[in-house]
Amino acid sequence: MGSLWRAGKKFSLIASAAAGGTAAALIATSDDPATALRLCTTVPHRLFRDAVTAANIAFDYEYSLRGLKEGSLEREIVKHEVHLRSAEKLRDLCFKNGGIYIKLGQHLGQLEYLVPQEYVVTLRESMLNRCPVSSYEQICEVFKRELGDTPENIFAEFDPVPIASASLAQVHVARTHDGQKVAVKVQHIHMTETAAADNATVELIVNTLHRFFPSFDYRWLIDEINESLPKELDFLVEAKNSEKCVENFRKLSPHVANYVYAPKVYWNLSTSKLLTMEFMDGVHINDVNTIRKLGIRPHELSRLVSQTFAEMMFKHGFVHCDPHSANLLVRPMPSGKRSILGWRKPQLILLDHGLYKELDFDTRFNYASLWKALVFSDANAIKEYSAKLGAGEDLYALFAGVLTMKPWNRVVDQSPDHLVFNGTESEISELQMYASEYFHKISELLMRLPRVILLMLKTNDCLRAVNNSLLQGSSLDTFLIIGKISSQAVIDAKMSQSRSLLSWLNVRLEKILLEVRLWGMQLVLWIYQIRKSLSWSDQGRLL
Repeated sequence: MGSLWRAGKKFSLIASAAAGGTAAALIATSDDPATALRLCTTVPHRLFRDAVTAANIAFDYEYSLRGLKEGSLEREIVKHEVHLRSAEKLRDLCFKNGGIYIKLGQHLGQLEYLVPQEYVVTLRESMLNRCPVSSYEQICEVFKRELGDTPENIFAEFDPVPIASASLAQVHVARTHDGQKVAVKVQHIHMTETAAADNATVELIVNTLHRFFPSFDYRWLIDEINESLPKELDFLVEAKNSEKCVENFRKLSPHVANYVYAPKVYWNLSTSKLLTMEFMDGVHINDVNTIRKLGIRPHELSRLVSQTFAEMMFKHGFVHCDPHSANLLVRPMPSGKRSILGWRKPQLILLDHGLYKELDFDTRFNYASLWKALVFSDANAIKEYSAKLGAGEDLYALFAGVLTMKPWNRVVDQSPDHLVFNGTESEISELQMYASEYFHKISELLMRLPRVILLMLKTNDCLRAVNNSLLQGSSLDTFLIIGKISSQAVIDAKMSQSRSLLSWLNVRLEKILLEVRLWGMQLVLWIYQIRKSLSWSDQGRLL
């Protein structure tokens, strides 16, 4: 207890001193002294609050677990309670500080392979639904700075109450003077200035805690935020990403293009801090009951989500890296298209295009090759392409486990459904034990991996959560889709690099063999679905 408490106290003093020096420098050099002064009165409070919360959590763990035997039932019960208390303290800290802290909490809520389940559940359930809301006066201030007038003068109608609020911005419904219904995304006031200060604050906390407790190493997360946050704060980048995404589907994946949609951008009413888009009527992708009422099968929607993002990752090399449930809407196809059985075809609407990542040819090829190897249980190829992506030759099994949420023996299992995650208590328990046992190595792995691969991991985590909400787990169908598209991408890349007739023939033969294996997986899937349908019929007769 003493070491942690002294470390926390020392950290608080360091934080206060650093905040005071930063504040003086900021006021002296700022072009906007009023804003600088406002920041300098809030940032030290946040930094002190951070320090106290960090010390409080550290103290709770050491004091509560002291003297309890490792592996005992009593220790596990107490540890569960400490995890819950600490997760709630962290959640409350994120809400009090707002902005980048909420973004950080959202990201931590996706790290099932690294943080305890209590943190995942607490942060995931709250961070997407309870973001701060800017006042209408603050919204007007942003409008005046960006467009030179108030919302009610720029639009024919403008609802002052937001329909949604996120960590960096909130969305209002409006109507243009020519009668078009639009969604207006407005950045929280002074977000650019506070985000820079908060980022420095969080970096100080993480680096200081790592110095006192070397096992606490989340520096990779700070590196990722440093790279991605400036892009997310520029809404013109988001608008360009949105249009490029749609264009990629039109050119590179025309068979999917009609099923994927992004709102039209109104460029004349958009700036770096204010984005006006076509208003979209749709249902959030985790609202399964409403999706069924619309006549859409959740299973088919899950297939569309998997296909959409597999096309982005393995073929386009331009990936939406924040596909959590609040950023994905669904509606029936505007054409009214239906399946043979009368189910309505879904159209996936992608929102919030602020965080994208481009994969160069080699990264895209290696990542597609790795997923192809994972689907087909090819241990040698998993090792080869994990090393090429930065995991090294010693952590390839761990990298495969982080990607699939499966231990190595399941990853290389030859059964077709070896990667399927059903979300049972035993699977979740196994996952948490795996994360706890290999925590330090997972941290080391995340420090090694390039930023682009870390964002692919984040995307993977978000998509897994979406599929879990639609299917209550993953399905063989999901991995069949990933296997098909990653294999096609690998074959296409090899074809483009073929320089002789012999190499071309080798690639053609590889393609035929892959198609045979994929057909075998499809056959297994059909048999599985028939058995499932028959079991439902038997249950119906019994009832």
